[in-house]
Amino acid sequence: MLALASDHGGFELKQAVKDYLDEKHIPYTDFGCFTGESCDYPDMARLACDAVVDGRCDKALLFCGTGIGISMAANKIKGIRAAACSDWFSAKYTRAHNDANALCLGGRVVGPGLAIELVDVFLNTPFEGGRHSRRVDKLTALEEQR
Repeated sequence: MLALASDHGGFELKQAVKDYLDEKHIPYTDFGCFTGESCDYPDMARLACDAVVDGRCDKALLFCGTGIGISMAANKIKGIRAAACSDWFSAKYTRAHNDANALCLGGRVVGPGLAIELVDVFLNTPFEGGRHSRRVDKLTALEEQR
């Protein structure tokens, strides 16, 4: 189960990704926003990321105008490793090496075709573990320092 959320800047891209997920029969919960009216990305990130942290969802797909703001908000939530990606290599290796559990995309940066490719590689790339586990553990430890 995926958690989806966007602000107004990512709303249309989220809708395009939802169409793809529906076509592939990939289950998701859309936590909003539900129109293109202005809203705040930290509020939207919180709703979807809470569902990942509490286990209702496995990963989050988050959308705003650039993907950066919503990734910053998501990374403030303990247990979330979010990455704003706009290329295939980053989307693949944020899963393989960083065990990212949230992919953030910019509706004003990434078109629907590329977004679908990025979502596909993100969802289908496993975490490699091994030496990368030590680094992910250190990321988790950083959350405990304050």
